[in-house]
Amino acid sequence: MRSLSARLLILTVSFVMIAEIMIFMPSVARFRFDWLNEKLNAAHLAILTLDVAPEGMIDDRLREELLAHVGAYAINVHRGGARLVLASDMPPPIQETMNLSSSDPVGLVMDALAVLTRTDARVLRIVGNAPKDAETIIEVVIEERPLQVALIAFAWRIFLLSLAISLFTAGLVYLSLHRLMVRPMRLITQSMTQFRDDPDNAESILEPSARSDEIGIAQRELADMQAVLRSTLHQKDRLAALGTGVAKISHDLRGILSSALLVSDRLEGSDDPEVRRVTPTLISAIDRAVALCSDTMDFVRNDQLVTKRRRFPLAPLIHDIGTDTDISDKNPISIDSTIDPGLVIIADRDQVYRVLKNLLQNAGQAGADRVDIRVETMEKRTEIYVHDNGPGMPERAKENIFVPFEGSVRAGGTGLGLPIARELMRNNGGDLTLVSTDDQGTTFCLLLLQI
Repeated sequence: MRSLSARLLILTVSFVMIAEIMIFMPSVARFRFDWLNEKLNAAHLAILTLDVAPEGMIDDRLREELLAHVGAYAINVHRGGARLVLASDMPPPIQETMNLSSSDPVGLVMDALAVLTRTDARVLRIVGNAPKDAETIIEVVIEERPLQVALIAFAWRIFLLSLAISLFTAGLVYLSLHRLMVRPMRLITQSMTQFRDDPDNAESILEPSARSDEIGIAQRELADMQAVLRSTLHQKDRLAALGTGVAKISHDLRGILSSALLVSDRLEGSDDPEVRRVTPTLISAIDRAVALCSDTMDFVRNDQLVTKRRRFPLAPLIHDIGTDTDISDKNPISIDSTIDPGLVIIADRDQVYRVLKNLLQNAGQAGADRVDIRVETMEKRTEIYVHDNGPGMPERAKENIFVPFEGSVRAGGTGLGLPIARELMRNNGGDLTLVSTDDQGTTFCLLLLQI
């Protein structure tokens, strides 16, 4: 019963049966009302024999036959002030009187349900107008048991018919939904499972149908998504292989360039003026090549970094960056920080250090001599703003600052620093964004979610 098909079948049968129950109650009430009216009609016909009988009298045998035909103990007719009576010698006592001319729909339903559930045999007096003569009032004394038997038989016929209609309707609905929904959904699920297990297999991609409804749209969207994912996975595999190759090449090339740098250092002491003149340019070029190899290897290995988040104070970290020789010696820059010494954040300290150090190095290389660092804390959220007083970034660079190998602002840059910094921040559950950049300086925001 866990499958969608079984649930649809059960729900369809249940809903049809509920609808049939709503029809059943007024149906049995109508059957009871018509049954009693038929008794009044038969009693009216029986009493008409008194009109043609001599002096309005009939023998006992005919009287009993007429009463048996109607199924009554007694018949009273009030017509034009006259009263005609047709009754057995010893009629039983009457237990309830019912006036059909004053019955309301709700009362008829309740009376019919009461007849179905009653266990005692009662004698009723039914009062109502003659079906063919509204001015004639007829009273019939009958037993309730025949009405109950007929009503129960009618109820069973209604129940069996309703059950047959429910099963037939449910079967049609089940077959229709199974063909239109369940089977296509199973194919979609099967395709998703096969694609998950073996995305390289072209046969795992769903072949969509020509349907224009929601199922057809889902099939086409799934097929397109599978095709795009398959292509993306292939591209990712190729890029991974390329990255591994580049890392190996960069490692070997950095070793070669390091050897060349050692040799170049000796050239500075050469007696030849021309050699001493070109040596700084050569050393600078080799330094840039070594930096490119190092940044490339860092970028390739960045996906393998393990983030170890912990609580630590931010102010000492800012102080350590300010005393870092790469900043204090190569690109001297002053740091103005008003961070609360008691402020504690949750992140990987080494990775946050690398991000802030990269931003300060970029600011120094762009020509800034001062960086302001401020912090805004909110509920489960810490924002670290880094603002320098440099000349800002050109428009072309702003569009690609987080794109690897394309976002470099200065000549000879690799364009990997900021993409790596953003990846490090995202590894910590945060982000790195550019807030603003103009001739008054550049502002970055380091977002950390303190969860």
